[in-house]
Amino acid sequence: MQEVLLNATTSATLHPLNLMNQTFDLIIRNASVIDGSKAPRFHADIAIRADKIAAVGKLDGAGADSELDASGLVAAPGFIDAHTHDDRLLLSAPEMTPKLSQGVTTVVVGNCGISLAPLEWSSARGAMPPPLDLLDDGTWFRFPSFAAYLAELRSCPAAINAACLVGHSTLRIQTMDELERPANSKEIARMQELARAALQAGAVGISTGTYYPPAAAAPTQELIEVCRPLREHGGVFVTHMRDESEHVIDSLDETFLIGRTLGVPVVISHHKVAGIANFGRSKETLAHIARHLPQQPIGLDCYPYAASSTVLSADRLKSALRVLVTWSKPHPEFAGMELSTVAQRMGVSAEAAAQRLLPAGAIYFSMQEDDVRRILSFEETMIGSDGLPHDAFPHPRLWGTFPRVLGHYTREVGLFDLETAVHKMTGLPAAKFGLAGRGLLQPGFYADIVLFDAQQIQDRATFEQPRQNAAGVRDVFVNGRCAWNHAGATGARSGHVLSRA
Repeated sequence: MQEVLLNATTSATLHPLNLMNQTFDLIIRNASVIDGSKAPRFHADIAIRADKIAAVGKLDGAGADSELDASGLVAAPGFIDAHTHDDRLLLSAPEMTPKLSQGVTTVVVGNCGISLAPLEWSSARGAMPPPLDLLDDGTWFRFPSFAAYLAELRSCPAAINAACLVGHSTLRIQTMDELERPANSKEIARMQELARAALQAGAVGISTGTYYPPAAAAPTQELIEVCRPLREHGGVFVTHMRDESEHVIDSLDETFLIGRTLGVPVVISHHKVAGIANFGRSKETLAHIARHLPQQPIGLDCYPYAASSTVLSADRLKSALRVLVTWSKPHPEFAGMELSTVAQRMGVSAEAAAQRLLPAGAIYFSMQEDDVRRILSFEETMIGSDGLPHDAFPHPRLWGTFPRVLGHYTREVGLFDLETAVHKMTGLPAAKFGLAGRGLLQPGFYADIVLFDAQQIQDRATFEQPRQNAAGVRDVFVNGRCAWNHAGATGARSGHVLSRA
């Protein structure tokens, strides 16, 4: 069989491939193909056999067990969510509707130093320290090794693929009795041992979250030592930096130093400049990143909203224009309500109300729209939702990130063209995370494919109604099987656990 990668620049004069008497499992006909490489779109048919793309071109002579007409639709590689906290969701809700409904076929989990493994938690140890409680209150932290977690993902596959990071904060909690200090040499050795085992089992890298208390006390040298196994296993260093506000440049420098010292790629998580006093500083941070790009491999991701979401803290209130409560253990009735309204009802200050709500989560409107657009437009920026699926009232980015980029920022705002937007959520993250066979719509690659209407795709999730399916996504294929169509989820569970090439 002739399997040809078509050059998009010759799309106007494509000739039929010599595939007479060839039969495939599926042929998608008449699609406008955006292949994830940033090349111009072209019209073609796509043939799928088993879990791979077998041919792309004019397949007039070919037959298939089934055919799908994609006239008027864009066919693109399935979207890769470069930053998620779906570690538990893959197991507890394997249909993965918040992501599948957007066209996402792969999620990168274990970000911000938070992974579900390796950690066994007992209620005798008390409440799960934040921010690990963003994943679960303790019940799902039951994996003594990273290999055990991956084994369960493989034995009970989700509807989409997962590339898994091991979290430094998780390693700290598993290893240390006191988190408010640097780890000693014995603890570092144990964390390093657990990190090495995770990478050997299939983790694609290590994430850190020194912004948060479980890891804030860790000095740079601790991070370097714990992450040393990255080099021998070809892993990536991913970080929620120590500071994204006043000291953001210092945090970038720490990140670059760790990457250079270890000789590994780095990814800056959900890059932002937070706080009213820092509005506009993305010009400075992006220029700083650009200066370091020739010296070392650097990636970054961004979500398309000017509001963040994490655990509630009174310390963060002054830097935000508004604060929405997303969940509260002692006061679940206030989920989805403005903190100012909660404070008024309690008859106390916002700071005092925040303390009464803990443990809790919140959305902080603490970024400038111009900064968000500037970061999204940066050439190396990937798209990551950073959604928190277990919040009672989640940030709309959980359900709306990818259609918002394609609809609002691409079609309506004109921030970049559709080919660039698709590249940022397909070919670029596949390259940054080393996901072989993913991210491009080309023969020989896995058949992760999304069909969408470029004129209709749009996020419907809002801050008032965050759980809303996107408009304009028609069909989603994961490893060759249809997982989403016009009727919704099909029930297919064809997701793979992905390793770094």
